[in-house]
Amino acid sequence: MFVDEVKNSLTGPVASVSTPFCKDGNIDYKGLENCIDVWIEGGSKTVLLTYGDSLFSILTDEEIAVITKRVVEYTNKRAMVVGAAFWWTGKTLDFAEYCKRIGVDILMVLPPNWALPTPEDLAEHYRKISEIIPVMMVTSLGGRPLPLETMEILLEGKNRIVALKDDICGDYARRAAKLIDGRWAFFSGGWKKNHLDVMPYGDISGYLSVYARFKPVIARKYWDAIKAGNIGEASGIIKKYEFPLYYEMRSLFSGQMDAVVHASMEIFGLCKRWRRSPYYDLSDSQMDELKAFYADLKLI
Repeated sequence: MFVDEVKNSLTGPVASVSTPFCKDGNIDYKGLENCIDVWIEGGSKTVLLTYGDSLFSILTDEEIAVITKRVVEYTNKRAMVVGAAFWWTGKTLDFAEYCKRIGVDILMVLPPNWALPTPEDLAEHYRKISEIIPVMMVTSLGGRPLPLETMEILLEGKNRIVALKDDICGDYARRAAKLIDGRWAFFSGGWKKNHLDVMPYGDISGYLSVYARFKPVIARKYWDAIKAGNIGEASGIIKKYEFPLYYEMRSLFSGQMDAVVHASMEIFGLCKRWRRSPYYDLSDSQMDELKAFYADLKLI
């Protein structure tokens, strides 16, 4: 039954937490609260912390614990909260206990991946953590795909794996969707085009939406088209709004897509654009270029 609840919470566009910072590098908790309000009011039924988008790479372990607690407290059961972990098994078990204690609903686990574990060891890693808190797995292990064999082991065994977030896409995602076949929530990462590509191959709950983070109306338009079975309209929204953002902005700002997302959150009034060094922030002149881009799309 719990898997069905997770599927429901991951249905449609979901906004991941792009941790906002002040210019001095401190975490902007007021900006974070503003973002959560906009995401939930915009239709996201889940507030999702991730190693990547939430910039855990420039947070301390203590800050990760604090921001997770603040997200749970401020969300206040208005949406499902997904925490994120990326440590070795022992430390992740400790963090899972912490997440359970503070009210995190499920934990997205990205295991250590420099020296890739065996499929069996990965399955055991996830299984142990799921004894404490329901687990969402991630398909990209440092750019390498989570072995399908690991999924097969866990699908056949007793555990509390409830969801899979896909970042690999393409043929791999289609095979994974077919393998899972609705037994877990299948959550497509990154962009609408990835969701649309994998949708015919399994019971696909929803997708991680970039626009949901700063202009939820675009995410809702796409999802409304999907629910209506209007694939032509859905693909038209991708062509009009997503392709230009993905390709033109990546080209204009030398692949600095996360910087573009943070800058977009400033343009649409959620929080400021800043990230911690050595990550790059858009300059004022680049902000003007980005504003002009959104003006051309008639979004501002």
